[in-house]
Amino acid sequence: MDTEVLAFDIFGTTVDWYTGVAEQAREIFADLGIDADPGGFALDWRDRYLPSMARVREHERDWAYLDTLHRESLDDILAERGLSDAVGEAARARLVHAWHRLPAWNDVAEGLARLRSRYVLAALSNGGFALLTHLVKAAALPFDCILSAELAQTYKPDAKVYRTAASLLDVAPSRVLMVAAHGWDLEGAAAAGLRTAFVERPREKGPHRAADQAAGITADLKVDSFTALADALLS
Repeated sequence: MDTEVLAFDIFGTTVDWYTGVAEQAREIFADLGIDADPGGFALDWRDRYLPSMARVREHERDWAYLDTLHRESLDDILAERGLSDAVGEAARARLVHAWHRLPAWNDVAEGLARLRSRYVLAALSNGGFALLTHLVKAAALPFDCILSAELAQTYKPDAKVYRTAASLLDVAPSRVLMVAAHGWDLEGAAAAGLRTAFVERPREKGPHRAADQAAGITADLKVDSFTALADALLS
């Protein structure tokens, strides 16, 4: 595989958004004396992720970075659950910023460190530039650069995001390998001319929902961890 750059999806692929958001929501709700299911809350919030970005991609609204979309979805969820009065501005800001600090999967640090010996490693995510900067720093992840969808002013799986990443790194799209745990992301990358690698994350959506599985995904490479990815690409 003639690859120079590995571009990694972040939410779900590199970091465990479900655990991170649910645990922080549990703390915030406890501080407010609210009895709520933090896991269900995290899933409900994530369910609005793709639809909110689709409205931007399809020009139904002006560009808005992910923190804004997360805040709008949060406000809707709280209203639907009758919690608008119970969760004030400070708590809402804390909840939105929960997405800025998420734990990496256990295999990530080792896998990235090994892969960095040969490849340029880029975080390529729909997260905003500030969000990704804080997240990568907090998790101590050894990326060479951050390529937020904010730089393209649209969201994956729009081809512009993937092609902007390749252009900024001065490589042909075919020399970029997109690494993700989501079929929709890899389909978008492939349509933009990138190579693709699927990483299976069975617990990406928590203990009660099925994540994407290798059997249902089309990709140039399929692995079950970043260390397995390093084994495959460095052998």
